[in-house]
Amino acid sequence: MTRTPLLFIFLSIHIVINGKLDVNSDFWAATDALGRKLHEYNTSDKNKTVIMFYWTWHQQSDATASNSEPKSISQILHKHPEALTDMNHPAWREKSPGNYYYWEEPLFGYYRTTDKWVLRKHAEMLADAKIDAVFFDCTNGSFTWDESTDALLETWDKAQKDGVNVPKIGFLLPFGAVSHSLVSLRHLYQRLYKPGKYSNLWFYWKDKPCIMAYPDNLTDSQEDKEIRHFFTFRPGQPDYVNGPSKNRNDQWGWLENYPQHGYINNGNGDCELVTVGIAQNACPETKGHCSAFNKPGAHSRSYTYKNGFDKRNDSYLYGANFEEQWSRAYELNPQAVFITGWNEWTAGMWTKKDGWTGEPFSFVDEFDWDRSRDIEPVKAWGNKGDVYYLQLIEHVRKFKGTQKQARPSEPKKIHLKNFNEWHDVNPFYASYRGNTAHRDELGKSNIHYIDNSGRNDITGGKVARDRKYIYFFVETAQDLTPISDKNWMMLFIDTDRNKATGWEGYDYVVNYTAPLKGNAFLQQNNGNKWTWSNGIPIAYYCKENKLALRIPRKIFGRQGNKLNFEFKWVDNMQDEGNVMDFYISGDTAPGGRFNFVFQEQ
Repeated sequence: MTRTPLLFIFLSIHIVINGKLDVNSDFWAATDALGRKLHEYNTSDKNKTVIMFYWTWHQQSDATASNSEPKSISQILHKHPEALTDMNHPAWREKSPGNYYYWEEPLFGYYRTTDKWVLRKHAEMLADAKIDAVFFDCTNGSFTWDESTDALLETWDKAQKDGVNVPKIGFLLPFGAVSHSLVSLRHLYQRLYKPGKYSNLWFYWKDKPCIMAYPDNLTDSQEDKEIRHFFTFRPGQPDYVNGPSKNRNDQWGWLENYPQHGYINNGNGDCELVTVGIAQNACPETKGHCSAFNKPGAHSRSYTYKNGFDKRNDSYLYGANFEEQWSRAYELNPQAVFITGWNEWTAGMWTKKDGWTGEPFSFVDEFDWDRSRDIEPVKAWGNKGDVYYLQLIEHVRKFKGTQKQARPSEPKKIHLKNFNEWHDVNPFYASYRGNTAHRDELGKSNIHYIDNSGRNDITGGKVARDRKYIYFFVETAQDLTPISDKNWMMLFIDTDRNKATGWEGYDYVVNYTAPLKGNAFLQQNNGNKWTWSNGIPIAYYCKENKLALRIPRKIFGRQGNKLNFEFKWVDNMQDEGNVMDFYISGDTAPGGRFNFVFQEQ
């Protein structure tokens, strides 16, 4: 009989008590609504960096504030296709050009980027995607969106303390050494960087905080000298075609047509950065340079340089443009990629008098389901709303590699009422703590969002097994709420790791029917939809913040074979049968569409 070292027992106890430790999405599985699985890439390159373009401008002081309600271009044109050729159509709300519209509604609603509930969701989703940094869009005038920046930094600082490996932050200032760029640069230095505000969240490059700004018009004043030596400057190159300016070797890009250029050759054939986009508002008429997204031939989500446009009705879902852009990044093998983008969402309606050539108007940066470039999940796409998020994760995994999950510890019988028996069971399936705060926030145009579904804060769990049973353990940050609560601590199990069987791949659920008379209930899915069989009683035990249950091994259909299944803990699901609710309601471990994996070697 082998003995477990005391130090190992101590560390195991520490991990169970402090479940915020070691949350690592490399170990998780997911299959999107198109059937595309995330893969493991069992090499890990710590020298690869992924940067995401991020918009903080969704705050009440922007141009949409006075509108009676946010409007989606896609929804307007679905109901009124004739509005595409009539800028005076009532569907445009009889507003003058220059008003801002959404290309579609985000999954979290028409939020402001001062909404800390949403900002926490973003922190976890981007961390789970292994995004290293976000750069805020401050390219317009001298706007730096301080109200949103403050809310984000406060929220992400707390998330970091809760164990979330949040992206670091930087700023992309105007595309040139113009006067308002210098105003923003000095403002950010004095307001944020010089006093060391949230320095734990700064993105460093070449051993200094990185900013995408032009240092060219800094003066010889003491303040400007400090600024010049404080940052690593990487001025932004705006053009989609030409690549880095010939007279300088310090620029980074943000978006280009395929085949993208490499920015800043490092001397050994590789480069510092390559841009990767979802789509590009460029078209043949402008020879690939920036244009309106509603112009014919715009480089949409379904467009590729090599094959043209995918003609399927739902081609916008497959991300052909994104795939081709990533293929170029792999070819150039840079240190970093800059992805456009996460959450831009809005676009102004402009006319020829504003300098744009679309007819009868131009939507420059966003337009509709195909001609848009946000990765953040979309409400209107239903269970396909996160296809770009999962596609992003797949490519980041391929670019950076993944770590391999530790092997399960040896088989062991567990007595459910003795939680000490879990101490030497591994691995620990960690989940974020501190993410069940309620939402009570104003959205755009004074929409009021309330979400009180946060309840039991799941911090992690374990799996054990013997010849007869599979045992599951889960713990929460505080004592569990009563077992009579609706949708209390549900356990979803995908026994065959096949999304085609069961509801969203889940073959069984525990606790959909509340425990009763000392038994929990295991229910089998009745065939892909949200329908579940009458429950099979199973043993369970809960006390304070811990829950354990026992399921007959024969349920997994692998007697004599090695176990290989996925599972997920969910508390307080609100929209039953909607997998996208895993991103929104209550708490899930792991987040969103992800599942934990138990696999015997």
